[in-house]
Amino acid sequence: MEEAVETLRKIEQNYKLFQQQQFTFVRALEHTREEAHDLIRPVSSITQVQCYKDHHCFNSTDRRILNMFISICNDLRNLCQKLETVYSGDSVAKGLLEKCKVLLNDSNDLTAIRATYPHGVVNYLSLDEARNRYGGVVSLIPVVIDTMREWITYTKRHLLYTVSHGRATSKKETPTSQTPPSVHFAARTSISNKHTVQLQEKDFQKYLCENQRPQQKAPWRPPGKH
Repeated sequence: MEEAVETLRKIEQNYKLFQQQQFTFVRALEHTREEAHDLIRPVSSITQVQCYKDHHCFNSTDRRILNMFISICNDLRNLCQKLETVYSGDSVAKGLLEKCKVLLNDSNDLTAIRATYPHGVVNYLSLDEARNRYGGVVSLIPVVIDTMREWITYTKRHLLYTVSHGRATSKKETPTSQTPPSVHFAARTSISNKHTVQLQEKDFQKYLCENQRPQQKAPWRPPGKH
């Protein structure tokens, strides 16, 4: 997991450099689209950018920035595959990775993708560029990075909960049918006291029997002086 986090951090650093050159990226797309006579349709896939670079790019600056975009997409695709091996995950984790894989598919249609706050990539475009040409392609990388961050955050919490729950379960005592020592002691004390009381009652009854025998009456004497 830590290796995956570090890889994503490096990709984010590369993306920051790329983002600082967004104007150069858009101009490179403009130049190659003109060379390809493809000014009507929007830039809607990674394959389209690759095609512009391979067949319609005659400027080293344009080639460098287009290569940078494709390289970051490839790095994200490779990281996505690594994340699958780190944690197969539940339906939430799998759904996040599946979203990344679909977005990074070479032929996936990017036209409907829009990066929102805190990303300002779309705001740097004109209204026409954002709506009809480059809004999707400039939004691809930040949207994928956000999704991978979400996957890492969710997975870390899930794994932490699983470990904590497992430790709590192992520490929990297994209930037994044995009565606690204190209960045994109390029970023995109660029985002993009961026996003592019974013995005392027997002794008392014996005492009564012995001391309540009818006494012999004195012989009758006539009244008078004796």
